[in-house]
Amino acid sequence: MGRWNKNDLKVYLDEKAEQYEHAGFLETDPLGILHELDQPTDQEILGLLVATIAWGNRASIIKSGLELLKRLDQQPHNFIVNATEMELKQMSKGFVHRTFNENDLLFFLTSLKRAYSQTSSLESFFISSEPRLDNGIIDLRSFLLMTPHEVRTRKHLADPEKSSASKRLHLYLRWMVRSANKGVDLGIWKQVKASQLSCPLDVHSGRIARSLGLLTRKQNDLRAVIELDSKLRAFDSNDPVKYDFALFGIGAFEFVDL
Repeated sequence: MGRWNKNDLKVYLDEKAEQYEHAGFLETDPLGILHELDQPTDQEILGLLVATIAWGNRASIIKSGLELLKRLDQQPHNFIVNATEMELKQMSKGFVHRTFNENDLLFFLTSLKRAYSQTSSLESFFISSEPRLDNGIIDLRSFLLMTPHEVRTRKHLADPEKSSASKRLHLYLRWMVRSANKGVDLGIWKQVKASQLSCPLDVHSGRIARSLGLLTRKQNDLRAVIELDSKLRAFDSNDPVKYDFALFGIGAFEFVDL
């Protein structure tokens, strides 16, 4: 691992994870919006929508997330389950976040309405004894895409079968699964284990991971996620994705020669 030995690197990352995983993190993070909701189904619905649009400026993501919550009358599950097709269309009209538009939103709302007619929680797609959750992502994607949609909408649903790193969906899974003990992640899904989670890998976390010797693959794709998984799980097999806070914090707030 470069100039780091394994023990020193684990100590360093443990310290950084502890430093950055605290409630103050939510002040500038889209996850903070979900803490305004009390019902797990409301949190998992809004969480999926917010994670889906989670690229670009964080302030703009938060603004769009709050707009979604307003349009859903502060009760996403109740709104989606009881809304008519016309009401869903009206709710979606005019929404835009970068390349995510009103047609994309209508697709997600319609798909979620169908999902909740068949299951009580989106967690059901991810309950598995497998060590990773890629197949759950594939199953959820396949289910959602059974709803009629424009071809362009598919780009908003990552596909591990095409080697996608699935950054935003892994972020969503972290929110849903990891313990709420630190006041950051929600921990509302109890049948999926934190040990099954993968680190949300993007250009920033990838840069820090490579600087630390955690990642050798140059592309941020599925193979890179699996490589990073193996390193982080060696440090903490029960909660490897706590190190997402370390990689994020180092990259966002520190300017050090690693």
